[in-house]
Amino acid sequence: MPYWYFFCGADPHRVSRASLAEIREKWLKAPLMTWWLTCYGWQTRSRQSSKGRKISCCRSRIISRCGIHRTETNLKADGPRQPVIPILVIACNRVTVRRCLDKLLQHRPSAELHPIIVSQDCGHAETAEVIRSYGNQVTHLKQPDLSDIAVRPQHKKFQGYYKISRHYRWALNQVFKTLSHTSVVIVEDDLEVAPDFFEYFRALLPLLKSDTNLWCVSAWNDNGRDGYVDPGQTNLLYRTDFFPGLGWMLLKDVWEELEPKWPAAFWDDWMRQPEQRRDRACIRPEISRTLTFGRQGVSLGQFYDKYLRYIKLNTKFVPFTKLDLSYLKEETYRKLFEKEVYSAPVVTYEVVKQGQLKGPGPFRLQYSTKDSFKVLAKNLGIMDDLKSGVPRTGYRGVVSFISRGQRVYLAPPPGWTQYDTSWS
Repeated sequence: MPYWYFFCGADPHRVSRASLAEIREKWLKAPLMTWWLTCYGWQTRSRQSSKGRKISCCRSRIISRCGIHRTETNLKADGPRQPVIPILVIACNRVTVRRCLDKLLQHRPSAELHPIIVSQDCGHAETAEVIRSYGNQVTHLKQPDLSDIAVRPQHKKFQGYYKISRHYRWALNQVFKTLSHTSVVIVEDDLEVAPDFFEYFRALLPLLKSDTNLWCVSAWNDNGRDGYVDPGQTNLLYRTDFFPGLGWMLLKDVWEELEPKWPAAFWDDWMRQPEQRRDRACIRPEISRTLTFGRQGVSLGQFYDKYLRYIKLNTKFVPFTKLDLSYLKEETYRKLFEKEVYSAPVVTYEVVKQGQLKGPGPFRLQYSTKDSFKVLAKNLGIMDDLKSGVPRTGYRGVVSFISRGQRVYLAPPPGWTQYDTSWS
């Protein structure tokens, strides 16, 4: 048999002569150096797609062996087109990135549909070695600019935040501009993902693309500690005005909007400003699909010991792609949500705190000022900080949580219209 036949590992009973001829033609016509560059992922997009979307068994194996991640929708020659959603892992100097990568690889349903791209900053050799140990299971990118960033004297202690923002910008440009992907899920190196992590994002991509009032999908519930979520509602999803991060999906067109004005530091709080959010919402789950295990970092464990370490990670696979998620469309969701919240009986803080709620619920606990919100939230054990006036997990000012097995809505008075940015 010719050498190109053995390279592709083809089974003569499974691969057509036309497919073998295609591979043979590529081997005979392409110069050796061009083929080598192709195998290391530097083939131009036009060359990748010049043969169309149909990929034979043999050709798919060559693509897999060479580590090429195609950006067009494919998988089956004659099946439905399926979008490629890459996972971008933001890494620096944590060798525990192995825990993150192990879980991603364990739960990943398809290497072709979900290529894993690890972008590493910091130049940390031990972390780089861990990433390299995964071979062609991941693509390892290295942020080239490791220099310190000039900052004003009072911000020297925040140098790490400046470097993180620089890294995010570079890495997202690699995904969208260099690799030409149209969507991405961003995961930091201290996150563990749930069994249905990929299913969750695949199901919500069409909604994110079609609903202009959405700008992200997040796997995270800021108030998702055990005891504050309903374990029986693993399929429950919400709209939220608060940008959660911690495992989130972004579209290329939104990145093209954000990239020209990307901040020098504190990118996540910048995302929460009204100038960026523009009254758009994100989707979040009742039960988180990510769990953070990174106490040490530039934030020095802010919130970790009190909240983050107790977040409940979903363990039950939910077939989101088979569910009707149309209730999450803005007009439908807002009407249903506000009806449920404002038809719920109003209760006092004392009744909630003492576990004296009567009936099946839900119940409404009302706040009217910044201070009343913060006091109620703190005393009830949910996160009390606000960003540009928006409470964590809030939708139209309402925060949903479980208290002693009962659903409670911490809500502003009826008739709420907008956030007060001075509540920060």
